[in-house]
Amino acid sequence: MTSNDILSAIVAALGAGQFQRAETLCREALRDHPQDERILVFLGMSLQKQHRLADALAVFAELTRLFPESSIHWGNYGMLAAALGNRESAEKAYQIAIHADPSNPVPKVRQGLLLLERKDYLAARNLLLDAVVLEPNSAWARIHAARACCLAQDLDGAGDLLKPWRSWTPLQNDPLQMELAQVMVQHGDVPEAVEILEDLLSRQPHLPEARLLLASVYERSNKLLEARELADSVANAESASGEQRNEAHHLLAILALRGANPQEAKRILERCGPQGQDDYAHYFQLAAAYDKLGDTAAAMQALAEAHRLEAIERRFDSPECYTAETPALATHAPRASAEQYLRWPKLLAPEAEYSPVFVVGFPRSGTTLLEQMLDAHPGLQSMDENPFFGRLADFLRNYDPRILEDLSVLRQYDCDELRKRYYAMVADRVTLKEGVRLVDKNPLNMQWLPFIHRLFPEAKFILALRHPCDVLLSCYMQSFQSSTLAAACSSLERLAHAYVETMNHWLEDVNLFRPDVMESRYENLVDDFVGQTERIARFLDLSDAQPMLGFDRHARSKTYIGTPSYSQVIEPVNRKAVGRWHRYRKYFEPVLPILDPMLRHWDYDASSP
Repeated sequence: MTSNDILSAIVAALGAGQFQRAETLCREALRDHPQDERILVFLGMSLQKQHRLADALAVFAELTRLFPESSIHWGNYGMLAAALGNRESAEKAYQIAIHADPSNPVPKVRQGLLLLERKDYLAARNLLLDAVVLEPNSAWARIHAARACCLAQDLDGAGDLLKPWRSWTPLQNDPLQMELAQVMVQHGDVPEAVEILEDLLSRQPHLPEARLLLASVYERSNKLLEARELADSVANAESASGEQRNEAHHLLAILALRGANPQEAKRILERCGPQGQDDYAHYFQLAAAYDKLGDTAAAMQALAEAHRLEAIERRFDSPECYTAETPALATHAPRASAEQYLRWPKLLAPEAEYSPVFVVGFPRSGTTLLEQMLDAHPGLQSMDENPFFGRLADFLRNYDPRILEDLSVLRQYDCDELRKRYYAMVADRVTLKEGVRLVDKNPLNMQWLPFIHRLFPEAKFILALRHPCDVLLSCYMQSFQSSTLAAACSSLERLAHAYVETMNHWLEDVNLFRPDVMESRYENLVDDFVGQTERIARFLDLSDAQPMLGFDRHARSKTYIGTPSYSQVIEPVNRKAVGRWHRYRKYFEPVLPILDPMLRHWDYDASSP
């Protein structure tokens, strides 16, 4: 047989799935051509297809010895080394492959994946973004890069990478489609993740990881029966791994809590235990069960462990949030002094009716309830929380960081362009109906009042207020996606300082800029829902408050609510969350002196009920 005949026979055997025959043909051919590059590659492939990874690794090691300048051979060697658990050898091989051919994106992606496993999220993000630059149309590179961006807290970067996702599906790679769904969930694109998962399950109906993620998404979307059915199916599936069954039981515990059965949730969680050494979510869930059962000591003990483990994990993506110099609640929002404000030129800007309505307040103060009430009105339209002003500030910072040090340098054209950018970002998240006003609910937009006031000086603000101790307790019992907020919640003491500092800045800014603000107290809202709703309607010049009274029905009709209170806002208004902190009073005694200025300012009582 000629060399071409031998190669054709090997390729035919590989194509027919006859991997042992392909191996035999390769070994026979290598007797006469022991250093033939193509035959060695085919031999390595045939061994890999037979799951003989160590034998395949030896073949590719020989290829790197014979052809040391080949980026492809070094990349293949690294892939096999990683599959065999030798990450150090894999990383060295990928580095050589990248150096041998910087235009080859494959080793950069594979090296990036190893960095993700090592939790070096920023380095992984940078390397994977380099791979996307080299191959911008590669779904494989973009999905992995988007995951790295999410883990590195670069949600904007992830969003840009994921924009063409509809052109990729259905992917001819089920694990990659699964990862796409996971990244979509991380990014907050939950309805899109449902679409991807349902498509995947139409082809692989019993895939445990897809059923688990879809169950979790259904729970977040308040489709509780569907979530329970999927979770039960995995918990009882022999084909599911122990880790997958554990995850299913954790989801069943969440559903038990939502079904007002905290005893069952506690039983499940204590029986199955955490999903790993770093599973801080397990302890947050356990604390919620103990809280519902009235066992405050056990709840606080579980929360201490939850925050300890979460801090370890968050230091990988945001180490700057945990330094001694970091403020209690770090922010990059620009400040403005009275002297600077006097220099602000008078500019044309939208009137109140053409400006967004901003709903602000410290997290867990009732902003989501207000948002859902407003969104239920046909004249208003809200969207999930988005850090639009942070993105605008980043744009200015990249152009010239001095602008944010003194906003008086912004002129008419600058403000007009920034407003255009703002509404372009809004259009990416929601399609505004004709003739409605936008509701921009982001609690910590209260830190951005100077910047917002520069662009929308006539805008109306609704400040959500709630007893500071109830706010702190609710925050402390949450795991927030934002590392900055998670770090602020790492202890009640730090959280108290974060609350006071944030409120002080807000009060200083309100005193300086005099925006049109209505304060809405959670306690008043739940005690006199009709009267307070009418008050809000008058403030916003709405002729009819009636639609807002049915906010819970409106919220239940939504496909997804992307805040921690997604399960509360589908219920009618009630007093269950009022005064909850009193059961934890002994844990709050040390922080009451810190909170005292705000307790007095907002006229909240810190005495026993």
